[in-house]
Amino acid sequence: MSAELTSTRSPRVTAARRLVKRAFRDRDGRFLAEGPQACREAAALPGVLLELYVTAESAARHADVVAAARRAGAEVVPASGEVVASLSGTVTPQGMVGVCATVTTTLDAVLSGPQRLVAVLAHARDPGNVGTVIRCSDAAGAGGVVLTEASVDPQNPKAVRASAGSLFHLPVATGPSVADLVVALHGAGLQVLAADGAGERDLDDLEDDGTLTAPTAWVFGNEAWGLPEETRALCDQVVRVPIHGRAESLNLATAAAVCLYASARAQ
Repeated sequence: MSAELTSTRSPRVTAARRLVKRAFRDRDGRFLAEGPQACREAAALPGVLLELYVTAESAARHADVVAAARRAGAEVVPASGEVVASLSGTVTPQGMVGVCATVTTTLDAVLSGPQRLVAVLAHARDPGNVGTVIRCSDAAGAGGVVLTEASVDPQNPKAVRASAGSLFHLPVATGPSVADLVVALHGAGLQVLAADGAGERDLDDLEDDGTLTAPTAWVFGNEAWGLPEETRALCDQVVRVPIHGRAESLNLATAAAVCLYASARAQ
């Protein structure tokens, strides 16, 4: 067991801490995963978990995660609470932060095999929502998630936390334009449905007429302004989630969960 790392200014801690910025994540091909759940899931993928910074208290409480990290070949670094807190983005750190190799992939990789359900985030900018949609997609059995150009990085620390480990469970691709993406989705045999509060079709109607039994890619828009007209025009249908009460609308993650589960149930 190596000595406890106590300096927040040590070169390795500085190198890890800069991964909170996208430019360094892109340059280094690494990102941070905080907490035992995320680190456990990262350790389950070969070559993903590279380093594990952990306090003595957290190591005792989550000995299974530390053991899994060692089996995965990750370097386990005993660290003080101050060091781990400097790598954490939460008010109450959980005493464990992993440095991981990039797991995002390409659109071709997402569509390389038969797909029944794909979630698309078009110009999504809130990392918490992005992570939650990845988690919902995983729970609904989707085969992948795609973030279009100008979307937030799904390996942003807040997105990783919100995904609750699901980032490591299914392929997540980034970067294509909406137009190129729709062409690729159609080529893979998926219908493309846009989720929008102003949609002309009602989700309940699509469930009733059997539309949702077909392989489907759901497109969800920006949290503030939804989907622009040019994006809606590219999709096969624009669908609204029915509002039965007095709420003005649903937030992005909630609407995504409703639509993805509707498709999962129909399929």
